[in-house]
Amino acid sequence: MRARNVLTLSGLAAMLALAGCSTTSETASGDGKAPATRTARIETNQIFSDSYGAVTDAGYALPAIPIERVNKQFHRQIVDYPTSEKAGTIVVDTPKRFLYYVLPGGKAVRYGIGVGKAGFAWKGEAYVAWKQEWPMWHPPKEMAQRRPDLTKYVEAGMGPGLNNPLGARAMYLFDEKGRDTLFRLHGTPEWASIGTAASSGCIRLMNQDVIDLYNRVRPGRNTRVVVLQ
Repeated sequence: MRARNVLTLSGLAAMLALAGCSTTSETASGDGKAPATRTARIETNQIFSDSYGAVTDAGYALPAIPIERVNKQFHRQIVDYPTSEKAGTIVVDTPKRFLYYVLPGGKAVRYGIGVGKAGFAWKGEAYVAWKQEWPMWHPPKEMAQRRPDLTKYVEAGMGPGLNNPLGARAMYLFDEKGRDTLFRLHGTPEWASIGTAASSGCIRLMNQDVIDLYNRVRPGRNTRVVVLQ
């Protein structure tokens, strides 16, 4: 990771701890250029507004999202995205609240995201080290001090479920030295937070979107994540 682009790990860890993004899970799934400056054009090629219905996933009944109440620009869609990044790269455009999964031929899948304070604290490059379906959530001690009702989850963790802050999926980002950045791409049951700067957390997607992204991503050092500010 280029040192000039990245907040120090110790500083990042402190920010993420305060934001509630420190998470772990018992099981994992994994496989063994400069950030693009141009953004996608306004016109879209395909939009998936009909992909937010109720779905049963791993035994959990995800409710339908009232997608008509979410600004259409944040609906999952395929857009023109001219970039030097290779297919499979994830580009997080923090200010515009978009996450791009780069496709071949100058295209990308664009997802709407919610950005927590921790998300604004970090930019640079990482890779998806591993990913998890229905992860456990361990709130950091700093959060539990503010929210005593969360104390019981610090060590034991909050089990997976519809109210888990990490949602249906989580992807864990590590730096080039193999160290956990504590930065996550994850789902959220709070669909109304998409397109906003949420009070806590990292980069959140609607659960139906994070499942779609999860299915595209193959963990490993070849799956780069570029976070723009």
